[in-house]
Formats: sequence, structure tokens, C-alpha cells
Amino acid sequence: IKAMHLAIEGLAKVPQHLLIDGNRFYPYRNLVHTTIIKGDSLYLSIAAASVLAKTFRDEHMATIHNEYPVYGWDKNKGYGTPFHRIAILKYGISPYHRKSFTLFNTQLSIEF
Repeated sequence: IKAMHLAIEGLAKVPQHLLIDGNRFYPYRNLVHTTIIKGDSLYLSIAAASVLAKTFRDEHMATIHNEYPVYGWDKNKGYGTPFHRIAILKYGISPYHRKSFTLFNTQLSIEF
């Protein structure tokens, strides 16, 4: 959500209405917004923005791979593949890893 707010801040024009893919968005500068679950399958503008964002992210991951090649970001693009998870266990997280990233699901409690 912070990244969305930063992206909005960088726009040359103030948008009249934001269409947000998903169901979470914290109001920003009193801009009118609508959250839309599966918005990329309902609105071409959201779908196009999703493609652009993924393309930019993939290029960015290839760039930071040069700085931290141990994570294999040139191949996994930051997704939690087995190789990536093992690298995190072995080397820890980098400054680029999300603080909210979880390495493994929480173990279910065992009842006797």
C-alpha cells in the first residue's frame, strides 16, 4: 500500500478516481477510490497496469540480482521457489526482501 501511495505521489496529474485491484487500500489525500477484487479481469485499465507493473518488477529483480546473485532473482523474480527459500535460510534476507515475507507457513499445533 505504501508503494501505491508513492506511485500516486509521483503522478503528474492528480487522478479523479482510483481503481484498485484487490480489497485493501488505505485512503490517500482524500482521493476517491474503489477496490475491486479480481479487478484485472474486469477492467482493461487495471489489467494493463498489472502487466506494466509485472514487467517493471521483473526488470528490477534482474537488476538487483547483480547485487545479490545468491537468491537467483534472475530466474525466480523474487517468488518463493525452493531455491530462493534455501538461499534465505543460508544467507538471511537482503535489504530488498519484504519485511512481511514469511519463509514457511506456521506449523499447525498438535493436540494430544
